[in-house]
Amino acid sequence: MAMMLSLTAEAVGKSGMYQWSVALTNYISNETGKAPVAYLWIPDGCKEVKAVMLSQQNMTEQALFKNKNFQKRLKEMDVALLWVAPWFSQKWDPTTPCQSTFDEMMTAIAYQSGHLEIEKCVVIPFGHSAQATFPWNFAAWNNDRTLCIVSFHGDAPRTNLCGFGTSNVEWGRTRNIDGIPGLMIEGEYEWWEARVNPALAFQMMYPESCVSFLCDTGRGHFDCGDRTAEYIAKFIKKSIEQRLGTDGKLKKVNPRDGWLFDRFHADLPQNDGTEKDKKSDFGGAYNLPAPYSEYKGDKHDAFWYFDREMAEETQKRYLETQGKKRQFVGVEQNGRIVPLNNSQGGMTVEFKPEKDGLTFHLKAVYTDSLHTTKAKGGHAKGKPYIEVICGPVEKIDDTTFRVVEFDAGWDNPRRSLSIWLCAIADGDKDYKGAVQPFSISLPSSIPETIAVNSNGN
Repeated sequence: MAMMLSLTAEAVGKSGMYQWSVALTNYISNETGKAPVAYLWIPDGCKEVKAVMLSQQNMTEQALFKNKNFQKRLKEMDVALLWVAPWFSQKWDPTTPCQSTFDEMMTAIAYQSGHLEIEKCVVIPFGHSAQATFPWNFAAWNNDRTLCIVSFHGDAPRTNLCGFGTSNVEWGRTRNIDGIPGLMIEGEYEWWEARVNPALAFQMMYPESCVSFLCDTGRGHFDCGDRTAEYIAKFIKKSIEQRLGTDGKLKKVNPRDGWLFDRFHADLPQNDGTEKDKKSDFGGAYNLPAPYSEYKGDKHDAFWYFDREMAEETQKRYLETQGKKRQFVGVEQNGRIVPLNNSQGGMTVEFKPEKDGLTFHLKAVYTDSLHTTKAKGGHAKGKPYIEVICGPVEKIDDTTFRVVEFDAGWDNPRRSLSIWLCAIADGDKDYKGAVQPFSISLPSSIPETIAVNSNGN
């Protein structure tokens, strides 16, 4: 079949971040009834793209991709960002056209941007939650093109607990990701041993694999903080340094040349899945990080890291939170604490805009554990704040937010009118960090409201 390319942009992202876009081929989204669009960001001044970080729309990939410090790090490495909205493959199932759709997308966006090297350059698959399985499977079918893998608040390779809730794909007897660095990240407040165990089992089954693990301490499932964004950037940098040759080809990493460090020792009850509120049997002291051959702990209970820096940074994160007290953070709207409910993430907030119909105000506050009253004590000394996770919204200041044009447009009934934010309280010497995600549903008239405000009427 002849390759069909969309060589003219459908619509470059409304935020102004993305410079080019192309419509995908061979896939129609059941969310919009049309082809997804791939949006490309290339750092200013980049003469040749070394790698493309590929993500499909879910949630926190938007927070990471728009993080200014993360963008700065990618600029230093000549790494581009490619965001596809809506998603086109959760499993990376080889029985579907996902591979040909990807190949055609890379060719199209290469010609659209004028950076022809993108057509064949190496890729960093990144996915959050429902998209967290795809990065591992992408790599298994694209060994020679995957620089490294990042599964964020997500899944282990070949997991039986896919974030999208159905069965995984079978790799077969010979397919693997040997020598490809992979990073799995799980938040402390979404902890579930059943998600971690498949990663440890995978390492035993595939001893040439290079799987790093980070517990995102003081964080949950729906957020992406600066510190973790920096950790991901370092992981990418070391992947480039150790894998990418001057000819653009990839070298395998030998796990025995790296370091090992203990798995995370949870000291709070698990709060996800069927084992919710089960007290962890772990706790206790950590084995010291060490070069692979010198590691004193059980190698089957440890994860691989590039070097001393990555292993010790992981250790530092874990020791900082161990044994500290919990604190709780919530949201205040018009002087009242927003209560918890049974919604996804645990909290929904009503949209209450100013007269312009776009600007609204919320305040992060310390609360009691039930989120019913403000806490008068029992929390860290720092000031809590709110981060944007995803959706058509921008943060103006600590308490002011505004609905803006959405990069992916207004024609997705599931996503276009949904905003996600997160109240954050950083930890200190006595308390663990705390998070509380929340969502806001926008009225269907929002696009018209934006248009009226844009025209000054």
